[in-house]
Order: sequence, then structure tokens, then C-alpha cells
Amino acid sequence: MNEQRGVARRLGNGVPAAHGPATSAAKARALGTWFVAEQYLRGMRGYLDVIIAYSIGNPLMYLFAMGVGLATLVDANSPGAFGSVGYLVFIVPALLASAAVMTAAEEFSYPVSSGFKWRRTYYGPLASPISSAQICQGHALAVTLRIFVQSAVYLGIVAAFGAVPSGWAVLSVFTATLTGMAFGLPLMAYAASITEDRGQFAMVQRFVVMPLFLFSGTFFPLQTLPVFLRWIGWISPIWHGTSLGRVLSYSMSEPLWLSAVHVLFLVLTAGAGLIMARRIYSRRLEG
Repeated sequence: MNEQRGVARRLGNGVPAAHGPATSAAKARALGTWFVAEQYLRGMRGYLDVIIAYSIGNPLMYLFAMGVGLATLVDANSPGAFGSVGYLVFIVPALLASAAVMTAAEEFSYPVSSGFKWRRTYYGPLASPISSAQICQGHALAVTLRIFVQSAVYLGIVAAFGAVPSGWAVLSVFTATLTGMAFGLPLMAYAASITEDRGQFAMVQRFVVMPLFLFSGTFFPLQTLPVFLRWIGWISPIWHGTSLGRVLSYSMSEPLWLSAVHVLFLVLTAGAGLIMARRIYSRRLEG
């Protein structure tokens, strides 16, 4: 009766007893996405030092090398080249968005193949009432939370350097997270479709991630590139996320409609990626 009413039972020592099969199944059907996300987040604790070094240490190195070291030369020789702000303020939103994309590229490539093929971690939850869509969504939710936390920490660090003039910059944590998912969820769908590893992810890193990083207005305004290279920025989540970050961080001059386009592009790309990923997960896990 207690199980049917969802009342927690306790053992003699006060430790909650395990739920019965019916209650566990009902919870899995209702909260499966969160259960899968919890599993991934707990797994990330095993390589937390690597996460910190990669997610925060890497953009910090760029910050010191490009934003602090190079900024001294740029600001001295090209005053006003980046509007009313110095090079350090200009580059911080781009590094924030780029770090989110690189983390998404890491978490939505090999770990997805591992879930299907190498460690087959997707098949354990599938033996429970958790659905294939919840497995997909749980993985995506865990990565979203990771990107959100790393973006918040990184923004706090750069704010300590005085590189974030506006309080509205706190919203760039959300736009950076959305940027990461706009790149990561389509990649998740692609990774889920791969059945044989032939170096596809290394190709993605070399010929997709790096060009987007270099040609998305990261280190210089996009309009300074030759016209035949600007299209890379236009289709790049990094450029859209970086532009939103610059508007929020130091009120970069931009038409409101263009900011709306940035948000719409990121939301549509992330949404389409999630829909494709869910379909591929369902086909592969339930087929």
C-alpha cells in the first residue's frame, strides 16, 4: 500500500528502503531524463581535474596569450580598432563561446560512440522503463549543465580581470551555453549515426571545429575577412554566440533584428539537432 501511495519506507536504522518495482518503474518513466543526466554527471566526477584543465585552463591560456599579451600590442598600435573597447574586452565573449563549442565537440563525439559501441552504456538504462529518447535527452542535459557551469566560472574569472564592463554580461553564460548546444546537438546526431570509427571525429575537429574557431570573428571582426570567407562565420554558432556575448558584455553596436537572428539561429539549430538525435537514438536502440 505504501508503495502504491509513493510513501517512502524506512529500514530500522533510518535508511530509506529501496522502492518497489512498480514505484521504480513509474519514477523511471517520469524522470528518466534526469536519471540519465545524473549518471553522466556522476561519471564526470571521475575526470573532474581533466574537465577543469580543459574547460577553463584552455581558454585562460588563450586569454593570457591573445587577450593580455597581444592586447598590449594591438591597443598600442591600433587604438580604436575594436570600437570603444580594448582588445581584451573584445576577445573575451569569443573565447567564452568558443570554449562552450569545444566542450560540446568533446562530449558529443566519442562519448556518444562509446554509449552505442565501445562501452555500450546506453543499453543498461534501456533495460529499464527509461526510453531511448530519455537516454538521448539525459546525455544532452548533463552536457548542457557542464557547459553552463564552466561558462559561469570562466566569466567570473575574466570579470576579475576587468574584462567584463557590463552587468548584462551575466546573460552571456546562457548564450554561450546555447551556442555550445547549437553546435553539439547536430554533432550528437551525427555521432549517433556512426557505426564504424574511421577517424570521423578527428576530421570534425580539424575541418569543422578549427575553421569555425578561426573564422567566426573570434580574434578580429568578421567584416574584416575577405567576402569569400565570411560565410563560414554566418553559418557558425560561434559567430552568432560571440556577437550576442559582445552585445551583452560591452553593448557592441548591432541592430536589434540581427541580435534576434542570432538567437533564432542558435535555437533552431539546437532544436533541429535534438530532434535528429532523438530519432537516430530511437532507431538504433529500439530497431
